[in-house]
Order: sequence, then C-alpha cells, then structure tokens
Amino acid sequence: MMRSPTLMSVAVRRPDGALAFLERRFVSITRRVKILGLPIVRGAVSLFETLYLGITALNFSADEAMKETEEPKAKAPWWQMLAQGAMIVVSFGVGILLFVALPGWLTGRLGFQDRLRFGLVDGVFRLAAFMLYLLLLSRWKEMARVLGFHGAEHKAIHALENSAPLTPESVQSFSRFHPRCGTSFLFIVVVVSIVVFTFIGKPRGIGDHLLRIACMPLIAGVAFEFIRLSGKYADRPVAKALIWPGLQFQRLTTREPDLEMCRVAIAALEKVRGDEALNAPAKPGARPDVQFVQ
Repeated sequence: MMRSPTLMSVAVRRPDGALAFLERRFVSITRRVKILGLPIVRGAVSLFETLYLGITALNFSADEAMKETEEPKAKAPWWQMLAQGAMIVVSFGVGILLFVALPGWLTGRLGFQDRLRFGLVDGVFRLAAFMLYLLLLSRWKEMARVLGFHGAEHKAIHALENSAPLTPESVQSFSRFHPRCGTSFLFIVVVVSIVVFTFIGKPRGIGDHLLRIACMPLIAGVAFEFIRLSGKYADRPVAKALIWPGLQFQRLTTREPDLEMCRVAIAALEKVRGDEALNAPAKPGARPDVQFVQ
C-alpha cells in the first residue's frame, strides 16, 4: 500500500499472476479541518485514518487472493461488516490490556511506589511486551511473505526519494529500513508513554488506568511529530542517533524482498506518484514536507 497527500493505492498479485489495484482518492481530514491539522492533534487523527486504510487494504488483498473467477463479488453482508468492527474493538482492547494495564499491574505487584522508579520499571515491561510481540510476529512462517512486501515498500520509497530508476533491480539495491515506518512509530509511542506515564505515577484505581488510556492519543500525536521530523532531517547526526533504535526493530517487521515483490511495490507507488499535491509550490523558505507514507 502506498499513500500520497490525496491518493492511496494498493497493488496485489492475483492467483493467476495478474496485478490487481485498489485506487482511491483520500484527503486526510487534518487537511480539511484546520483545528485537526494542528501539531500533536493531527497525529492522533492520522492514527485512526491509517488504521482505516490498513483494514481497507487488507480486505481488498484477502478478496483478491480468494478470487477464482472474474464474477463480481457481492457486497459484504451487514453481519460481516459488524464482525470486522467487533474485531477492531477487541484488538484495541487486547492492545490496551497488554501495553497499558498489564505492565502497570505487574509493576505494582513488585511493590514499587516511587513515581520515577515505578515509571521506569513499568516502561521496561511495556518495551519487553512490544519486543516479544514483534519477535513472535517475525517467527510466524505465514507472515514471511508479508514482511517481504513490507521491505519492498521501503525500498521503493527510498528509490523514489533518491531519484533512482523505479525498476526492480534498482529498488532492490536500497535499504529495507525506513525512518517513517510504522514500526518506528510504535517504538516511539512506547518511549513517549514511559515519560507520560511516569508523570501520571502509579495507577491506584480504575480512574488512573482510564487516565492512562485517555493519554494515548496525546502520546500517538507526539510520536507522529517525531516521525515527521525524522523523515525531514534523517541525514543529521542527532536525528540518525534518535532514529537508529526504531530502525533496528524493523529487522523484525521486514524481510529482504525478491524482485517480484519489488515489482509489486513499484506498481503501487506509480499509482500515487502523479499526485498533483506533491508538485504544489511550497511556501517561501519552507522545507519539503513528508511526501509518501506507507
């Protein structure tokens, strides 16, 4: 999946070898509603938009993978859409339990009371849960091909940003790690949550746990701004040092793609690179904005 300021596209390889595309115009609400485009706020909003687009892409990919005929598929029944919505809610609940509530409960059981020490130990548990999740994901054999396509996305965007030819051989020569990857974003979310939750202190009741959950949009917004800046200043020494840990986690969420995977990533990229918004004149003295986000 590739996304530009006003377009998104998904390219998948059908069972018969042909490429199928999902192309859609998508303008973030943060660009249309001024207050939602403010720093921090736009990050929280973009998180939910990205989740929506990701689910859309997965549904399209699953549909294409199961196609055996060219007959048009009927619209999904209401109960199937309801089930998908319930799955999203359950996934959010499990995420909150594993990465917010459980670390705090475990730290409390160890007897830590001091705000700083509690926050640090709580953060260590959260980081460990994140690492274990990524490790299990990377060991899942059925995910190997998906992780290869993830690496191909990164390589294709690197090639575009470096004005290199968009051919499979050229794209293959670039790194599969990218500073604007969602894996780096999640790592920054974990780091920022350690700071924020340390200020909140030890949760002493359901109200404190709810306060932690309520802070997640703020944490996501801060992480989003970091990712934007890392994309702009990735060549600076300080930025490189801050970006480095997130890139290392991408070793678990990407694989070296083959040329065919690179070809699919290029096909998706070609569908959005003609976005007129990318060629709009920038304000005098302004740095180039982040162009493509996977």
